[in-house]
Amino acid sequence: MPEIARTGSCLCGGVQYRVAGEPRRVGLCHCKDCRKTSGSAFHAYAVWPLQAFEASGITSTYGARSFCPTCGSRVPFVGEEEVEVTIGSLDVAPTEGLVPDYELWIGRRESWLQALPEAYQFEHDRVAVDSAAGNEIDPEPRQESA
Repeated sequence: MPEIARTGSCLCGGVQYRVAGEPRRVGLCHCKDCRKTSGSAFHAYAVWPLQAFEASGITSTYGARSFCPTCGSRVPFVGEEEVEVTIGSLDVAPTEGLVPDYELWIGRRESWLQALPEAYQFEHDRVAVDSAAGNEIDPEPRQESA
């Protein structure tokens, strides 16, 4: 079976990227930072290993957010080992197969939004979950302002 490759870009096309294979995880975040930077009630994203990512174009960053300096669109944030891709920046919609498996900062979720069925629900930042036992283990800290 051929490896899945997805492409995406900013609104003006000045920043283009490609991710190969399946993401490590897909999530929704309802935190203040994600709401403000997305301009929406939540932020939908997928995370790939860094080696699965290629990009071209000039980006700027603010905190842990990357954007196109020409059109202002959010573009993938490149970390040391992973890259976070905003699902809405992908070229093909709907984004087949990218179903969120967890939600963050659920206390900030709008009352008119339902929890995603079968998705892990986290009060704040994501922590690893022992799926066999259903227990949270080994927290992974993330920055978020109240």
